Amino acid sequence: MNPLLQPTYGTPYNVYPFPDIQVAHIHEAIIEGMRVEKEEVQRIIENPEPPTFENTIIALENCGEMLERATSLMYNLLNAELSDQLETFSKEIASTLSEHGADIMLNPALFARVKAVKEQTLALDAEQQMLLNRTYEGFERSGATLDEEGKRKFRAIKKELSELSLKFSSNLLAETNAYQLFVDKEDDLAGLPQMQKDAARQAAQEHGHESGWLFTLHAPSYVPFLTYADNRELRRQIYTAYNTRATHEGEHNNFAICERLINLRQELAKVLGYPDYASYVLKCRMARNEEKVMAFLDDLREKYLPHAKNEVAEIQAFARQLEGDDFVLQPWDFSYYSQKLKKQRFDFDPEALRPYFELSQVINGVFGLANRLYGITFEEADLPVYHPDVKTYRVLDADGSFLAVFYADFFPRSTKQGGAWMTNYLEQAEGRRPHVSIVTNFTKPTATQPSLLSHSEVETFLHEFGHALHGILTNTRYASLSGTNVYWDFVELPSQFMENFAIEPAFLRTFARHYQTGEPLPEEWIQRIRDSRNFNVAWACIRQLSFGYLDMSLYSLRTPLTADLRQWEEDVWRPLQLLPRLSEACMAVQFEHIMSGGYSAGYYSYKWAEVLDADAFAAFQEAGIFDTETASRFRHTILEKGGTVPPDELYRQFRGKDASADALLRRDGLLTK
Repeated sequence: MNPLLQPTYGTPYNVYPFPDIQVAHIHEAIIEGMRVEKEEVQRIIENPEPPTFENTIIALENCGEMLERATSLMYNLLNAELSDQLETFSKEIASTLSEHGADIMLNPALFARVKAVKEQTLALDAEQQMLLNRTYEGFERSGATLDEEGKRKFRAIKKELSELSLKFSSNLLAETNAYQLFVDKEDDLAGLPQMQKDAARQAAQEHGHESGWLFTLHAPSYVPFLTYADNRELRRQIYTAYNTRATHEGEHNNFAICERLINLRQELAKVLGYPDYASYVLKCRMARNEEKVMAFLDDLREKYLPHAKNEVAEIQAFARQLEGDDFVLQPWDFSYYSQKLKKQRFDFDPEALRPYFELSQVINGVFGLANRLYGITFEEADLPVYHPDVKTYRVLDADGSFLAVFYADFFPRSTKQGGAWMTNYLEQAEGRRPHVSIVTNFTKPTATQPSLLSHSEVETFLHEFGHALHGILTNTRYASLSGTNVYWDFVELPSQFMENFAIEPAFLRTFARHYQTGEPLPEEWIQRIRDSRNFNVAWACIRQLSFGYLDMSLYSLRTPLTADLRQWEEDVWRPLQLLPRLSEACMAVQFEHIMSGGYSAGYYSYKWAEVLDADAFAAFQEAGIFDTETASRFRHTILEKGGTVPPDELYRQFRGKDASADALLRRDGLLTK
């Protein structure tokens, strides 16, 4: 029996019965889900009653539940627990799903009913009006107003985009997993913390080596190696491997796929009447247009670039003090010498913090923060999971009412994409609460010690947990407007807002204790974390801006891209270049955010939201970082509202004013008043 075809799954909170689900079940549920949704849509079209908000817009909102659950499961597992069978099936079904979606959005009879409702004068409340507007806009942006030739082109483009996006991500994961740096001489590990050596020893054993150490391109292995390994040649090798993923000849090369994705999106925008893809995307963003985005990026570049140049010059000078006057800082040297200078300047070594950030203690601290701010609690639950590493929780509100199911999947594995993200297995809607998940690639436990996080990983936890709170606390009527279903340049506000707590002494004191002795994180170390917070902050900003410029340059094109992608990238980045460039590297072919991750023409939104989060946290600093009144206002005006209200209005409801970049500049030490 296929559990995905049953009305309910027979599990607590109707969560997925993961151990009972096979890829064949997902396949069958998607096929059946498409059939059922077609019938539901047909009933809307054939309804003899005149179109109304209830019988058309609400009916459409409620269509396709089985399909939504089956596809949500498939896409989440593709990222978190990939198998060869699932990968093969997803590629086979991608075009069918694309065609199914197009059949609905390009159905003239269905759109006629939606349009008829849009043209009526109705007594709708704000949330209903937003649903109507978003529904109509969704049809419009999906080609419903096109003639038959335009619809044909639109279908073909969407189908190919779907297939290529999956192929892009698959290639990148394959290239990431393919590389291994095997070290058989302990002298080559000089500089690495013992924890990293232990993890590399364990990795070698897991891959069948009786001795030696194994390093990979997954962040918990790659980042510490670049930061601490004294062996410059090995740093160069692993840096080169990471930055040339998906550039090699063969089946996993992403150059042609990238060019095609960029040009297809441009073509899609033009079919819909937009001059370029960025114009199409930005119509539904806070920024609204390319000019405003470019002005935003240029303003930050002007403010941060001189400081970034000084930061890099300081590190170059420091490296020459150690290595000689002829030493030229290369990109695989930057993290290494930055860390040494940071340690000298602030007497601060991030690796020394790890024993104070044992994962279970960090979990308690983060959950405790949510409790202190919003009154909610996380209770560990015994729920079905897709991998033994996954932890599950029930989330309860202050009054004991059920809020959400929460999954946490912390450790890297070969079946999981790199990076960190939040996702939903079930969106909140009236009468049901959400199932929310965060997925990370934190440092794994070893045979001799538990998972000890870096401070950067603590920040990542807080970031993804902020997204999760957006999903957990949402309280809307309609799934399509709930949680993180907001404009992309607003969605990062709740996540980046939470990162601010990572350097707050009052928060760190609640959980940061040595995992062996119970000793609290020393006060002077907390001060060093705060003092060193802005070390290389301008360099980090310029790095983010460079990604934003690359993104906008590719998606504001009005003629097809024919130039060499490496050269294009070099030309775009030349005004911001702070270090020598590895000639064979190409970021674009690895840039999952803008190629297959939904951030095409939207990467600027990370910095945009950073302006919002700095300004929002300033409100907490003014009132007290645990101030429950301010937290309640943030919950009710930002976290609960989802996409039911335009984001600029939501922000003004919380803050009483528009956000200013001044708070960010003050936080980064570039503005003192």
